[in-house]
Amino acid sequence: MSQPPIVISCGEPAGIGPEIAVTAWAALKDQVPIVWIGDPSHLPTHTPSDFPVLARDFGAPRVPGVPNPAHAQGVIDAIAEGVEMVTSGKARAICTAPIHKAALKDGADFAYPGHTEYLSALAGDVPVVMMLACDALRVVPATIHIPLSEVPSQLTARLLTDTALITARALQRDFGITSPRIAVAGLNPHAGEDGKMGHEEGEMIAPVITALRAQGLDIFGPLSADTMFHAGARAGYDVALCMYHDQALIPIKTLDFSGGVNVTLGLPFIRTSPDHGTAFDIAGKGIADATSMIAAIKMAATMADARSR
Repeated sequence: MSQPPIVISCGEPAGIGPEIAVTAWAALKDQVPIVWIGDPSHLPTHTPSDFPVLARDFGAPRVPGVPNPAHAQGVIDAIAEGVEMVTSGKARAICTAPIHKAALKDGADFAYPGHTEYLSALAGDVPVVMMLACDALRVVPATIHIPLSEVPSQLTARLLTDTALITARALQRDFGITSPRIAVAGLNPHAGEDGKMGHEEGEMIAPVITALRAQGLDIFGPLSADTMFHAGARAGYDVALCMYHDQALIPIKTLDFSGGVNVTLGLPFIRTSPDHGTAFDIAGKGIADATSMIAAIKMAATMADARSR
């Protein structure tokens, strides 16, 4: 294949990342060029000899299920190298295998809450949005990894506005949706029920929607979150903008637990990831499901195609 590859950063070596990378490559090698960055000694013993590797020495063996802080810098460097490859045109997109943040902090004083924030920093601290996507649903949480008790204070008109605009632009650029339809969830039960169950909808969320509609966005709500994820409701929008982590992730993981993809919107390069963690409990047992990694690589290729048009 003449086109540049999708680069896979190795992620946490002790998790299922090395296994699902090999499985995904075997499933897609005739469709999508792929290259993996990591320590080849961390790959499963059954890895074919033609599995494409950019070899890096992490200086310590892999023990499935047991993260080693000695691997931390290698994991971080693999992400950074993958991003450099994409920004320089040597790769079309980066697909990141799951990381273990505690090991990165213990071994390299990793200062970021996760992949998303680190990728934003590598791109020059650009504002980014996390989207989870599968065939049945796309969701964007406005707030992500914060306690539920902090969500109301973190939700602002600026945050909601920026999140909606970044999402709309990314759906146009990377998914070919000319006029994305954005459904906005309320924060409170029944979307506040006209102020009887909360005031955020009337005081902040609805005015933001009105302002964005005036700018030409096809955006509507706030909607009661308990009625916006059934099949009939989903047919009416392209993405659901949710107020907090679980409001967004519970429906998509219920609909497609194995096939969801994490996409970072707003970056100057394309990044996708499987929508699951390191799965230490099954690492090295040969039973890891690569469905989400396969979906993430396919989505990265589709997004790259859209950007090249």
